[in-house]
Amino acid sequence: ATHLLLNLHGVRFDLHGVKFTTHFLFFSFQIGFEEMLSRVWESQPRVIKFSRRHQRGSSANSLRRQKRDWVIPPINVPENSRGPFPHMLVRIRSDQDKDVGIRYSITGAGADQPPSGIYNIDPISGNMFVTQPLDREERASFHLRAHAVDMNGNKVENPIDLYIYVIDMNDNRPEFQNQVYNGSVAEGSKPGSSVMQVTATDSDDSTTANGMVRYRILSQTPHSPIPNMFTINSETGDIVTVAAGLDREKVSQYTIIVQATDMEGNLNFGLSNTATALISITDINDNPPELTVRTFSGEVPENKVNVVVTNLTVVDRDQPHSPNWNAVYRIVSGDPSGHFTIRTNPITNEGMLTVVKPVDFEMNRAFMLTVVVSNQAHLASGIQSSLQSTAGVTISVQDVNEPPVFPVNPKTIRFEEGVPAGTTLTVFAAQDPDHFIHQIVRYSKLSDPANWLKINRTNGQITTMALLDRESMYVKNNMYEATFLAYDNGSPQASGTGTLQIYLIDVNDNAPVLIPKEAQICERARPNSRINITASDADAEPNVGPFVFELPSFPASIRRNWTISRLSGDYAQLRLRIPYLEAGVYVIPVIVSDSGNPPLSNRSMIRIKVCPCDNNGDCSATGAVAAAGLGTGAIIAILICIIILLSMVLLFVVWMKRREKERQAKPLLIDPEDDVRDNILKYDEEGGGEEDQDYDLSQLQQPESLDHIISKPTGVRRVDERPVIAESQYPVRPSMPHPGDIGDFINDGLRAADNDPTAPPYDSLLVFDYEGSGSTAGSVSSLNSTSSGDQDYDYLNDWGPRFKKLADLYGGGEDD
Repeated sequence: ATHLLLNLHGVRFDLHGVKFTTHFLFFSFQIGFEEMLSRVWESQPRVIKFSRRHQRGSSANSLRRQKRDWVIPPINVPENSRGPFPHMLVRIRSDQDKDVGIRYSITGAGADQPPSGIYNIDPISGNMFVTQPLDREERASFHLRAHAVDMNGNKVENPIDLYIYVIDMNDNRPEFQNQVYNGSVAEGSKPGSSVMQVTATDSDDSTTANGMVRYRILSQTPHSPIPNMFTINSETGDIVTVAAGLDREKVSQYTIIVQATDMEGNLNFGLSNTATALISITDINDNPPELTVRTFSGEVPENKVNVVVTNLTVVDRDQPHSPNWNAVYRIVSGDPSGHFTIRTNPITNEGMLTVVKPVDFEMNRAFMLTVVVSNQAHLASGIQSSLQSTAGVTISVQDVNEPPVFPVNPKTIRFEEGVPAGTTLTVFAAQDPDHFIHQIVRYSKLSDPANWLKINRTNGQITTMALLDRESMYVKNNMYEATFLAYDNGSPQASGTGTLQIYLIDVNDNAPVLIPKEAQICERARPNSRINITASDADAEPNVGPFVFELPSFPASIRRNWTISRLSGDYAQLRLRIPYLEAGVYVIPVIVSDSGNPPLSNRSMIRIKVCPCDNNGDCSATGAVAAAGLGTGAIIAILICIIILLSMVLLFVVWMKRREKERQAKPLLIDPEDDVRDNILKYDEEGGGEEDQDYDLSQLQQPESLDHIISKPTGVRRVDERPVIAESQYPVRPSMPHPGDIGDFINDGLRAADNDPTAPPYDSLLVFDYEGSGSTAGSVSSLNSTSSGDQDYDYLNDWGPRFKKLADLYGGGEDD
């Protein structure tokens, strides 16, 4: 590459490599770098020619291509130039401009492509211009192509590449990523400990001094213990400690102002910027906790728990509410039974000495405790514990009136049930713990569910007032409980309770009861016709089973019809002795005895239903009724009643069918007295007033003249008037009706009515045909009702019962 080297006033520039070396002679002339670049830019622009493509010979046909190694040197343009614009950069020309007319043009980004309009060229002279100031931080280089064509647009030269480089100038200050940086370092850190890093960037070319940033510390606040506790790496921005002596309890935070300068830190020519670094000094446990006094005191009532006796105060200069500050208290001596504990108040860090186990004034009137306090976190290396972390605590116990105490509570005794009233069971006495005060103890009953007991109020003797029954509902698992109260005459009065448990020993005082009370068996003895029986006894072992079951000897029919066989100690089986027993309900007495000493017996009744059974041995429906207590006569009577009821229902159904058949067979023409069609049948009444009674009967009368209808204009007529003959759309019927099927006749009439546009609505007056004056149908008076009886009407007899009356009138012969 070709370099443009300038030597102006002792300054050497290499514009292609964008490097420069300054001599002190330059500063003496006080010429700025931007002015120097401007002078370089204003020098005579060079001429750039197209590489040769042809070489002339003896003839035009002898022309041949010639390859040349030609590299166009780059064009250097300083950024932020002040102009004037447009400013000429270079001149593009072709060697053939003397022979033919040439037109020059440039293409590429910055010319005809975005960002367009920065560069242009004079198409005649080939002078290339820049039209505006350039910014290297936006675009550092441009690649354009120069073209040469003739007047007809034909290419004359191959395009050449133009490279334009924007020369960087120091026009951007370093910018910190944050205006405020936060860092931390532990107190007591050694010199050289890393604290934090700050970073600044410069938009200028980082390969030149314009973009090379250097750091330094401008100030430190506060200056304790020395003004320069920190230093910064000028190239990386790392902040480290310089000296020892960081103490959070003295200075908890430092504020440092950091400066970043480009031009490799040259303060005379570089651009600078500043940021703030906040350095927090983190706490270490370098201060042990110290109790404020060497001796604490307090007092506590006896028999009280969860009571704060005294508060132990402590001082710790470490960071509050941290493990280095939180205090932990321990009792090292004076409390072998563990009556006290010390809890830490999380807010004040005080130690709350609390009673967790009741103290007894009669046994200990005072306590002397030794307490040690430490931190939740261990002390830092090299820090010794203070002697002030140990203190003594004196605790006085206050005497209070304590309630009487039953030595054995609950107290259990054993007695047989059924002891008579007035029996002394035991002495349930209490003791007063207050040995230093003489007090009298009295007793009363607090709870006695069955009201069986009483207590002597002076000595606590328990006596029965009723029989003790183990089978009582108040006895649970043979145990009966009663509660008594003992109280003294102190001030204030104190009382205590005691529970007496009486274990009742069972005696045989309850006879067994037969189970079940009811059963069912077949009237005929079968192998599976058995009744399993057992017994229930309210007593306990050994006064219950095995039981003895037997039938009484009276009445004699019991043992004659029934028998009992033993299955096991608690179960027996009752069955029929005879092969057949009439169905019914039988009450069988059974004597049950237990195994007590002496044994108790009970005569129990079992109600047995004897009924006929089916093949499976189950009672049939009739048998169930019989077993319910009804005799054979009652069952027969019930069956007869059911048969009579069914017969009545059947007769009623037959009578109703006969009536229906007679009604259908009744002739159509009946006597007037039997005909209900002439009677008034009221179906419903829908009249609403005079409007319903105002009928226009003239609409039902046939008009004598048709003039008022014919004279109406076309298309204006009522839908309920008879049609005018001329408007009829179907043919007029012939005067003599022809015979035919009546169904076809009706269908034809229906079809004619459906297709007739003059047909009125269904709710209007319908005129089906006109049979008045001038009608094609003629008059019905032509029918002769008095003609002779030559016609035979006997066929009316074949029309069925509805036409029987008509057949009798016309088919009866001369007598009719």
